[in-house]
Amino acid sequence: MKVLHQDRFKGEIKLQVEVADDLWHLYNILAPGDLVYASTYRREEAKSDKLRAERGEKRRMTLGIRLEKVEFGEFDDRLRLLGVIEEGPQDIGAHHTLLVEEGDVLSVIKKEWRRSELERVRRAVEDAKRPCVLFISLDDDEATVAVLRQFGVQRLADISAGGHGKMYVSKEEGDYFGEIIAKAKQAYSPGVPVVVLGPGFAKETLMARGKEREPEMFSRAFLYHTGQSGMTGIQELMKRGLGAEVLKGSRVAEETELVEALLERVGTDGLATYGPKEVRQAVEAGAVEHLLVLDSLVREKDVESLMRAVEDARGRVTIVSELHEGGRKLEALGGMGALLRFRPSA
Repeated sequence: MKVLHQDRFKGEIKLQVEVADDLWHLYNILAPGDLVYASTYRREEAKSDKLRAERGEKRRMTLGIRLEKVEFGEFDDRLRLLGVIEEGPQDIGAHHTLLVEEGDVLSVIKKEWRRSELERVRRAVEDAKRPCVLFISLDDDEATVAVLRQFGVQRLADISAGGHGKMYVSKEEGDYFGEIIAKAKQAYSPGVPVVVLGPGFAKETLMARGKEREPEMFSRAFLYHTGQSGMTGIQELMKRGLGAEVLKGSRVAEETELVEALLERVGTDGLATYGPKEVRQAVEAGAVEHLLVLDSLVREKDVESLMRAVEDARGRVTIVSELHEGGRKLEALGGMGALLRFRPSA
């Protein structure tokens, strides 16, 4: 994400969406009541002598809508902002939906920017520089092509050795490895690390074929053995911490590692606690060294003050995405956990 302009007195930040991952950041930054300006299309009612007015063609215009709802689809690659038109050339007071995609520019005006929202903007700018990872997880029967994004691991396609990929039709009929390579190539960009993983020897065969057909993509690919293939194998790899040289630049790996550290301490009765009530008590005692909060909870009342209290006590706060395995594990713990400096007295 790129910050194009900032007016602290007006409470306005103008942002440009550079990659699809920025949409997930915006989803967590925007809130009902915000005033959002963006270029959009709206139908203009054409005047007519007829009793019933004809519908005009849609034309491009800039509208400012008072936000009522934000919708994010994990696989849509666009954000839907629903609200009431407050400023613009027509239809003031009418409902409108802004569709935000890669490359779009929007201005966000808030009565007050919370610290967590400003931190999210900073994080989005930094995360844009972090590498993405392309995963190919396979066995003798099936393969999954997925990409590591800042909000989690997204499945792109499943390919069966007995037929064609569910999302891709290969020209090389019957060529299982050819289909995998072709689909992976569609998602590949120069410089993006490629990780090939799975049980058995299918992964070695794919690596050999890949170096023959697409040497640029596979010459520096990383190969790992996992007990399972598919998305389960990818999560297994990330959970074990393998491929640190590949994943160290990703936000997902960082969040997953912190959640696993929390679970390890909890399992050994170490310096950790979880759950809103228990974490709040630890924060009040000044015992929290590192607070983990599920991103869906950040908007809730009092969570902002809780995070601020940890930071004021020189602790760290990490907001964990709910869209990857680490986030789902934290959600099972109540959406909140903490690594402690000491155990607070009962």
